[in-house]
Amino acid sequence: MKAILLTGLMLLCLLPIARPQTDTVLVRYLVEEGDTMPVMDLDEVNIELPFPSVHSDEVKRLAKLVRMVKRVYPYARLAGIRFGEMKTQIEQASTRQERKKIIDAVEDEIKDKYGAELKKLTFSQGKILIKLIDRETGFSSYDVLKDFKGSFMAFFYQNFARIWGYNLRTKYDPKGEDQDIELIVKMIEKGYL
Repeated sequence: MKAILLTGLMLLCLLPIARPQTDTVLVRYLVEEGDTMPVMDLDEVNIELPFPSVHSDEVKRLAKLVRMVKRVYPYARLAGIRFGEMKTQIEQASTRQERKKIIDAVEDEIKDKYGAELKKLTFSQGKILIKLIDRETGFSSYDVLKDFKGSFMAFFYQNFARIWGYNLRTKYDPKGEDQDIELIVKMIEKGYL
């Protein structure tokens, strides 16, 4: 038994001693203001995000919201542009009659060009348009009417809108309830949608 142990011990001594191997990696480096920084190319990593299934209610709701915002956003942009132009023209008007003529001319132009298309909007699209007008002009639809048509007409239109379920005093809240709309608008502006 001692002979077997002694023979095994001698055989172990004859085997090469395993040395820890060190891998040397050559990397490029960049020297910037006395600092040396390694520069390495990394392999691409795919990250799987847990998206809801294509048929989920949330995806359907967002797809519908995208369609509605894409439909009404051009009108809101136009409203913002025309609002700025009309405000400048009104400030330059010297009399109340000139101001009224400018407002009536813009109102007639909008009715002629876009009246038929705006009448085809759905209830939900109308609500989104009211919010987007506030986003583009910085004023609620009620405030715009009040400034240009007077308090009585704004009150009249507000009450008429309330009959149909709209509120012209609705404010746009991009960080609250309207954050999905804000995201869609930003994607439209950047050309992603």
